[in-house]
Amino acid sequence: MKESKRVTPTFRKKQKVVVAGAAAGVLAMLVALLALPRWIPSLPQAADAGARLAFAAKWNALAAAPLFLAVVSISTARFTSDAIDPIVGGETAAMKINARVLGNTLEQYALFVAASFAIAATLRGDRLAIVAAASLIFIFARLTFWIGYRLDPLHRSCGYACTASLNLVLFGIATWHAWM
Repeated sequence: MKESKRVTPTFRKKQKVVVAGAAAGVLAMLVALLALPRWIPSLPQAADAGARLAFAAKWNALAAAPLFLAVVSISTARFTSDAIDPIVGGETAAMKINARVLGNTLEQYALFVAASFAIAATLRGDRLAIVAAASLIFIFARLTFWIGYRLDPLHRSCGYACTASLNLVLFGIATWHAWM
């Protein structure tokens, strides 16, 4: 017979921290995604597919900034410590967190790029400011995830939820426009 796990008050408190952070991340993403495109230039309405995809590619390159920063952070920390040989060990807690941030950011970036290119393929040129806005939100969300993780692993939920919900919304927009 399986033993039931008892939920402690400390565990419940941690869950509340994660839920609050996630809710803040989703809310911040929605507000930014609705507000930012109004201030970002887009393409002409009749822009062809090549121009729309090139527009998305430029913004996707910018959205790779958190990946680059994580790689530089990890390589610099390794180069200046006993962790220069990754087989031997010697990583600090910060290095381990940075490696996890890099891995999760790479996963989220792959989804983001697919979604933003799908949007660029399906929306008119004059509606593509959403891709630019999403790139800025992605950068903000990934940095929020990283900072939150470094402060306390529970605090990564805001940035994670912001990124994950952004990708979900982008895929939803692309799917809606592709099939309507």
